[in-house]
Amino acid sequence: MKSFCAITFFFFTFGLFSVGAQVSPDCSNAIPICRNTPINGGTNGYGLDDFGGNDKTGCLEKTLFGAIESNSAWYRFKTGEAGQFGFNISFDTEEDWDFALYKTSDCSSLADPVRCNFYDNSDSSSFIGVGEDPTGAINVQYEDWLTVEAGEEYYLLINNFSNVNSGFSIQFSGQIFVDFPSTALDCSIISNLLGPPIAACGGDTVRLDATTQNAISYTWYKDNGFGFTEIIGENNATLDVVTDAIYRVEVASVTANVLISDVQVVFSVMPTTSTLTNVVLCEEALPFNLAIKNSEALGTQPSKDFIISYHSSAIDAINNVASLPMQYEPNSGVQTVYVRTTSLVNSSCFDVSEEFQLTVTETPLATAETEVFLCEGATSTIIGETNTNPNYMYQWSSGETTSFLEVFSEGTYNLRITNTQGGQTCENNIEINVFVGQTPIITDVLVEDLQANNTVTIVTTFEDDFEYQLDTSEFQDSNVFTNIAAGAHTVTVQDKNGCGTVTENIVVVGFDNYFSPNGDNVNDSWKIEGMSSLNDPMVVIFDRYGKLLKQLVGNQSWDGTYMGKILPESDYWFKLSYKNYKGDRVVAKYVNNHFTLKR
Repeated sequence: MKSFCAITFFFFTFGLFSVGAQVSPDCSNAIPICRNTPINGGTNGYGLDDFGGNDKTGCLEKTLFGAIESNSAWYRFKTGEAGQFGFNISFDTEEDWDFALYKTSDCSSLADPVRCNFYDNSDSSSFIGVGEDPTGAINVQYEDWLTVEAGEEYYLLINNFSNVNSGFSIQFSGQIFVDFPSTALDCSIISNLLGPPIAACGGDTVRLDATTQNAISYTWYKDNGFGFTEIIGENNATLDVVTDAIYRVEVASVTANVLISDVQVVFSVMPTTSTLTNVVLCEEALPFNLAIKNSEALGTQPSKDFIISYHSSAIDAINNVASLPMQYEPNSGVQTVYVRTTSLVNSSCFDVSEEFQLTVTETPLATAETEVFLCEGATSTIIGETNTNPNYMYQWSSGETTSFLEVFSEGTYNLRITNTQGGQTCENNIEINVFVGQTPIITDVLVEDLQANNTVTIVTTFEDDFEYQLDTSEFQDSNVFTNIAAGAHTVTVQDKNGCGTVTENIVVVGFDNYFSPNGDNVNDSWKIEGMSSLNDPMVVIFDRYGKLLKQLVGNQSWDGTYMGKILPESDYWFKLSYKNYKGDRVVAKYVNNHFTLKR
């Protein structure tokens, strides 16, 4: 949606002389405007209801006054070229203005507007419009750019909702006015011998040309607000003027007809930009608010009459394109910022004579770990910046001036890194905490056999910054694993801070905690489930005195007898062994190794 904004010209601003005020509250009498046309922008009521009592048009809604319009001004224009099109409506920040733009050549068929904005001015913005706020501000009172074709006709309604009226001005903007500054708008909609009203800059000379075929005399008049008076001695077809006024020419022809034509000419003050001081700042101070340089650029000139914009090149400042955002974040180093001071009355009146240097000193980049662990058994560790930057200065709180430091005990260490360029010193202060880290130790692995959902919980000697792994799965923060298949597994505990790893082999199998061999065919024998998942498994069963009672292999079960003799009700113990991947027989650890025989 966003594109660079090229301000090409203004219609009127606040406070023009009152003669020939270019305002119409009704669409049917909309003021035709084109290139370089000044307009007395102000509103006082809405004349006829252009919307016939409707409740809304686009985003504009009926107010408490009973109509969509409150205090309205209507303008019409015709595009002469194709391209990106926008406009800016400027007003007092304490006032609330709205607009709607209609693509039509007939007020009786306005339809819905192609662009419309009805936000209140709670942010005290000084512009509304289509495209981008020329101050670089993010402004919800702006609608998207419009793409136009040559020959399209538009009507623009500007409505003062606040009933406080200091007037307004309009700027056209967009690439169409950069590529076609003279023909972007079609001036043929204004039929006048002397052409449309003219906005010029102070110090310019405007030539009015009334050349007419078969003319025999020209008489020029001037109206400063008190009526027309003849300009003695001016009888040529052209008149050069340098002051504000409405000018009139009377052309007498050989047919004795007299042609009368009037034109309004407004001269805007040409701004001047004061010298700006250079800026040097640290990278961490970004973004830099360019707006703080506005008062310096304006000097004693009133801020309400001018717009200050900033650019990265002189040509951008001249063309008023690609203005820098007010919250500006340049790269480190030195760059030139070009300043443009533009008249709010007429953007053709501008000054780009000044610039200033903006130097951004890089804030030292720190890559050092702020938490370092001195692992159990280690006598020292290295902290700080191992990659020394020769442009930086390093200072430890303990007095050393190296970028890194060997430490032998836990504690807090402070490192100050400074970078000095162009008289500006930028620094980065780092606090590094050294902790003693311990190697993890597994004290138990709890296997909860639920047949369909076996759970394994890893228990360590102490809680620390550990992570846990089952077989080759990803490490996790939790020490609990669920949905574990029966069989041999490997559990690993790893210190996140690099202070060691411990691995244990475990077996996940299931068995009943008791059995009752009483001949009722319910739980009459005891066995270990999941043995088939192990390589050459073997279970040996003992009594409490360590006497071997039974050896089970494969998927065998025990009926509670010894050499055919029924054993009494009691607790019995067992050991489970199997062959590991090396072929060595190992005893399964962490298996709950006793059960109960009940009679």
